Amino acid sequence: MIKKKINKSGSASIAQNRRARHDYFIEEEFEAGLVLQGWEVKSLRAGKVNISDSYVVLKNGEAHLFGATITPLTVASTHVICEPMRTRKLLLNKRQIDSLFGRINREGYTVVALSMYWKNAWSKIKIGVAKGKKDHDKRASLKDKEWRVDKARIMKSTNRA
Repeated sequence: MIKKKINKSGSASIAQNRRARHDYFIEEEFEAGLVLQGWEVKSLRAGKVNISDSYVVLKNGEAHLFGATITPLTVASTHVICEPMRTRKLLLNKRQIDSLFGRINREGYTVVALSMYWKNAWSKIKIGVAKGKKDHDKRASLKDKEWRVDKARIMKSTNRA
């Protein structure tokens, strides 16, 4: 019986967009693959990626990640011209693309990148269909978060006594 060797060195997470949950109500999440070049994969393995200002653009029936920055490594390649802010194609099913297209055009949603991670040897990105929050919504979210922290602190102190 041959056991499959699983390499669990480090975390599967590459980057996260923490501002997305603060600025938007996330309605639905999708997992998409990325079309990357060789130097980009090396930079992802080194953790040199920023997806905080990125969003998804739909054109010609395809989804593209816009605004993600992958900083090239200095030792990656000498003969390839690296473009850190290039638009990268996302790999989604046709049904998923149609769903995103309909929600963006009819209902006024936007699609933002939430996190980037490794799934086996593949780089995946989690995108979310989002609606923007107003300032009072952000204050309410912050108030709820603070209450949860205070409640946990109170419960912890009462369990000690």
